[in-house]
Amino acid sequence: MGERRRSGGWFAVWKRNALVWRKGAVASLLGQLGEPFLYLFALGLGLGALVGELDGVPYITFLASGVVCSSAMFTGAFEATYSAFSRMVPQRTWPAMLATPLSVRDVVLGEAVWAATKGTFSATAVLLVGSILGVVESSLAIFAVPVAFLVALCFASLGLMVTAIAKTYDAFLFFTTLVITPMLMLGGVFFPLSRMPEWLQSATQALPLTHGVELVRALVTGSTAAKPAVNIMVLALFTSVALLVATRLVERRMTA
Repeated sequence: MGERRRSGGWFAVWKRNALVWRKGAVASLLGQLGEPFLYLFALGLGLGALVGELDGVPYITFLASGVVCSSAMFTGAFEATYSAFSRMVPQRTWPAMLATPLSVRDVVLGEAVWAATKGTFSATAVLLVGSILGVVESSLAIFAVPVAFLVALCFASLGLMVTAIAKTYDAFLFFTTLVITPMLMLGGVFFPLSRMPEWLQSATQALPLTHGVELVRALVTGSTAAKPAVNIMVLALFTSVALLVATRLVERRMTA
C-alpha cells in the first residue's frame, strides 16, 4: 500500500475534501468571519482601550496580527485531527482512497494541504476584518497570507501525527490542552514576549507559532522582522518532520 506512487495524487485528496466542504461553504465562511469580529471587538477594542499601545502600535493592531496566526493554527489543527479522524475511522474514506492507486503519502499530504487551505481561509478572514476596522497598517499584510498557510500546514502536520495514533476523539483533547493552548498563551499572540522572563523568552523560540507570529506581525505593522529566514526555517522544519512521521504512522496503522 505504501509503495504505490502517483504524481499529484495528493491533489485528488485535496479536491475531494474541497468538494465536500463546498456544500457548507457559506456557513463555514460566515463562521470564520464572525469569530475574528468577536476577538477584535471584545479584546482589541475592549481591552485595547485599557492597554493603549504595545510595541509602538495600537493593541488592536498587535492583537489582529497574532490572531491571524492563531486562527490558522486552530483551523489547521482541528481539520487534521477531528475531521481527518472522521474520514479515517467512522467514514472509512482513507481506506477507500488507499484501495485506489493513491499512496499513504498522497493521503497524508492531501489532508495536510487541505487543512492548511482551511486555515488560510480563517487567517484571511481575520485580515479582512482587520482591514475593515482599519487596524492593518501596511500593504505588506497581503504577504501574511502565505505565512498563515505555512503556519496552518505546520499544525496540520502535527495534528496528523496525533490522528495516526488516536483511538478515539478523546485523544485530541490532550493535543489541544498540552500543545495548542500553551502555544496560544506563549506564542506572542496576546502580549509581547519581551514581557516574559528571559529563560521563558528563549524557550518560546522552540515553538513554531512564535515564529509565525513574528513574521505576520512585522508584515501587518510594516515593521522589519528580526530574523525572517530563521522564522521560515523553523516552520518548514517542524512541517517536514511532522509530515514524515505522520506518513510513517499512518502507513503502519493502515497496513496493520
